[in-house]
Amino acid sequence: MTTASDRILPRTVAGNLCLGSAPDSWGVWFPSDEHQVPFTRFLDELVQAGYRWLELGPYGYLPTDPRRLADEVGSRGLRVSGGTTFGALHRPHEWDEMLAHTRRVAELTAAAGAHHLVFIPTMYRDEKTGGFTEEPILTAAQWAALGTAADELGRILLEEYDVRLCLHPHADSHVQTQAEIERFLDSTDARYANLCLDTGHVAYGGGDTLDLIRRYGERIDYVHIKQMDPDVLAQVAAENLSFGEAVRRGVCVEPPAGVPNPAEGVRVDVEVFVNCQYGYDIQCETVGELGTVRLPDPPAVALRHLERATSARK
Repeated sequence: MTTASDRILPRTVAGNLCLGSAPDSWGVWFPSDEHQVPFTRFLDELVQAGYRWLELGPYGYLPTDPRRLADEVGSRGLRVSGGTTFGALHRPHEWDEMLAHTRRVAELTAAAGAHHLVFIPTMYRDEKTGGFTEEPILTAAQWAALGTAADELGRILLEEYDVRLCLHPHADSHVQTQAEIERFLDSTDARYANLCLDTGHVAYGGGDTLDLIRRYGERIDYVHIKQMDPDVLAQVAAENLSFGEAVRRGVCVEPPAGVPNPAEGVRVDVEVFVNCQYGYDIQCETVGELGTVRLPDPPAVALRHLERATSARK
């Protein structure tokens, strides 16, 4: 009988292309929340689904002691592709606090043997209420501060931890639309700050994943594959919905039910970036108000995604 473990992707797929998953595929957005599954269950089910690579997710969800993390991950035959953190690069007055936290995440990421840190910009709408916490459009001065901070943070991470900064465009953040993504890339130093290409969030912001891949391929260090429901995206535009409300309405869907087509992106990735290193995170659900919204059985979803990803590269 063939098991899920027998169906995992090889470690290398065209160069150093690797496929994994992450805690938010299990509805995990926070270090702790009563609605989230225990980290041990996440790790066990990740293995059951056939994955061998993972992203660490929110700092504090998985053990932050390097030795304990190594034991929990290694005992299950797993490897770490990258770490994850959030921050407001456009707020100079928060630099010291953000840097201190990011150092902790980078230290754990490096100790786990990974070399990428996915940095998600702070959202300008409250994650639970949807209320605006600041203006959605940055001023020229704020953009300049963001670019300067990204380069400095990326330099510190690379020189002190051998970890690369990968900015993750996100719904309801100041780096969401295609124009904002391009502005970030055009205003930062490729040595220190690059892109985590999240196909779902690019679609949410009205962007074109394939265009970004073709024009900014050398700036893509890391990829998240996900999809969004186009009908709900239309509601977002018509009703000015927050991302939290969009999630409650089911904007995040399991491939192949949404946009963009992940198979097209994977084919272009393999063709253009055969010599680049990636961590792939296939996910379809996220966390909204009062916990996870429409969270399906994670192992079943993850296994279906893995099988579809395997088919897409054939």
